[in-house]
Amino acid sequence: MYIEQISDIVSHLKRKYKEDDPYSLAKAMGIKIIYEPMGTYEGACKGFYLFQSRVQIITINSDLPSFIQMFILIHELGHSVLHRKSCGVKAFHEFTLFDETSKMEYEANIFLAEFLMKDDDVLELLNEDMSFFNAAKELCVPPELLDFKFRVLKRKGYKVIDPPTNAKANFLKNDLGGDTCEYEPC
Repeated sequence: MYIEQISDIVSHLKRKYKEDDPYSLAKAMGIKIIYEPMGTYEGACKGFYLFQSRVQIITINSDLPSFIQMFILIHELGHSVLHRKSCGVKAFHEFTLFDETSKMEYEANIFLAEFLMKDDDVLELLNEDMSFFNAAKELCVPPELLDFKFRVLKRKGYKVIDPPTNAKANFLKNDLGGDTCEYEPC
């Protein structure tokens, strides 16, 4: 699926359901959200999307900080919309968030970036000549997620710099406990 298509899908969902809040959107879409403790050790499952017998469920690791839970929810909403027929059970482990090796994970990350950040907000910060990392902090997102948003903006034809980071699969590795998070959620 192309970045432009994913961007259009995000816009369509927000218009159709009149929701910017991912929790309300999931409810409006008939997706049940379950919170289960899954640990905070390296490699712990952060969440997954399940589609079986016409029932959609997103399970989120309740041991994680709330801002990471929200990122996971939106990522899994991406799977529910983009990959429903091919998902079955799609576990979302630390090593797959912002992982570029899987096309489905890449697409769900594009969905996440597009859902969380408005083009105008990102472009406004860049026009203020703000550094990439300061822009990420101002937007309350990890730099890796802003990297995905930059890819969307480039595809839409905006002239943006190449970010000084490339999304790595393990960016949440130290964030599981919430105490060592490198970026401060808003």
